Amino acid sequence: MTSTRIGVILAGGEGSRLRPLTYYFQKCMVPVGPKQKPLLEYVILNMKKARLDDIIILVGYKAEQIINYFGKGEKHGITIRYVYDIPELRGTGGSLLNLYRQEYLKDKDTILIHYGDILSNISLVDIIKKHEEENADATVALSRKYDLPVGVAEVVDDRVVSFIEKPSIDLYVSIGILVINSKIMVDLDKLALEKNNLDIMSDFIPYLIKSGRLVKPYIIDAFWYDVGTTEKYEKLTNELVQRHLDELDM
Repeated sequence: MTSTRIGVILAGGEGSRLRPLTYYFQKCMVPVGPKQKPLLEYVILNMKKARLDDIIILVGYKAEQIINYFGKGEKHGITIRYVYDIPELRGTGGSLLNLYRQEYLKDKDTILIHYGDILSNISLVDIIKKHEEENADATVALSRKYDLPVGVAEVVDDRVVSFIEKPSIDLYVSIGILVINSKIMVDLDKLALEKNNLDIMSDFIPYLIKSGRLVKPYIIDAFWYDVGTTEKYEKLTNELVQRHLDELDM
């Protein structure tokens, strides 16, 4: 039987690390690339490419900027709905739990979750396929390479013996994209009894692992970029966006 699927985008945060830009913009709506399209538009275009034509955007801070621009999704030939965050449920996990408690997920099996400040050309088709074929409870997209934003020294006997400016390190790094089975949302509901400020990656995923749920990796070599800080936004060149994301904007 074919699974029913939905795309969920986290786009409610205040973006404090992107200030002063986010005094004026919702962080997912900052313009990127030579066409100066909102960051969020590239996330939506990638979901459309994966035929996720039912998309829910979780909104809060400056939600009207998002709703006024994307509407109900007519411009992109998809269906977009919006769910407002509520103060009682805080953090990304709280936003997701609010969606669950309002029963938006009751007829869905597979939930693709995408952080709204992450740019990537990841194949969402492939991560969903892996998740469903392996009957995983959660599948987390991971990059094997991470570029440190600082220089790193090797110190031996009180002497610097080597120094590398902004090296790449070999770690499995979360890129803010994951797929979950809707049945595990009961676990998030249980976790909320212990904490009132929940983060998906630092609270929910470790809880699932500890509970014995099947959490699988999806290792990528695709482009990804966290636009979460002013410094990162300033370094996101038009050329970088055009080179990696132009195919989404055809």
